[in-house]
Amino acid sequence: MSTESISDRREHIRSVSVTALSALLGVAAALASATWVGLSEAAAQNTQALAFVLGAILVQYLLINASGIYGEDEFGTKHYLFVAFMTFSLWFVTWGILLTAEATG
Repeated sequence: MSTESISDRREHIRSVSVTALSALLGVAAALASATWVGLSEAAAQNTQALAFVLGAILVQYLLINASGIYGEDEFGTKHYLFVAFMTFSLWFVTWGILLTAEATG
């Protein structure tokens, strides 16, 4: 097996790990927001729900740096933006679904 295929496999595992972590923490932040703030109309306008998504993003940065998935100089601005975008997107969609389900149910 050549070193190129090992490097490609490592890159793939790394990107899948970071994406899965972002998705799971985004959904967890939405569930925490729904539990803490509620699912009423007033809860949809409450800015405290954003604290959970910001906390999830910060926790991910700490976990990624502590786990050593990336080297010291490999985790750049593009990666920070990707983690923040993915976490926020999953939080937004999941929380929106929870708010809509409560309003129609």
